[in-house]
Amino acid sequence: QVQPVESGGGLVQAGGSLRLSCAHSGRIFSGYAMGWFRQAPGKQREFVARISWNGGYTYYADSVKGRFTISRDSAKNTVYLQMNNLNPEDTAVYFCARKAISGADSDRGQYDYWGQGTQVTVSA
Repeated sequence: QVQPVESGGGLVQAGGSLRLSCAHSGRIFSGYAMGWFRQAPGKQREFVARISWNGGYTYYADSVKGRFTISRDSAKNTVYLQMNNLNPEDTAVYFCARKAISGADSDRGQYDYWGQGTQVTVSA
């Protein structure tokens, strides 16, 4: 399987935490930045966070800055998204993808190899 596989979503109360995982094959993802996006019902897919190929650089959307942390474990071929202090506005399907093109981190067009997503629901 080439596409990454997201997991870790679920139902959580406001103020709670979740850690999402994005498992990939390794071979075609090594050396590339990876990103997380999310899509709420009726809305466009939006950028959440991005991490460089070696984990040394991260970038976040303003809406999650200070609450979410992106990281990666190259030995496990996995990218993580630690989400703290969740609120109902964070409810969405969360996707990970490979950043194939050097450009704006928040531009969906810069990414390929998308996973199927994992649902995160935050109750008030």
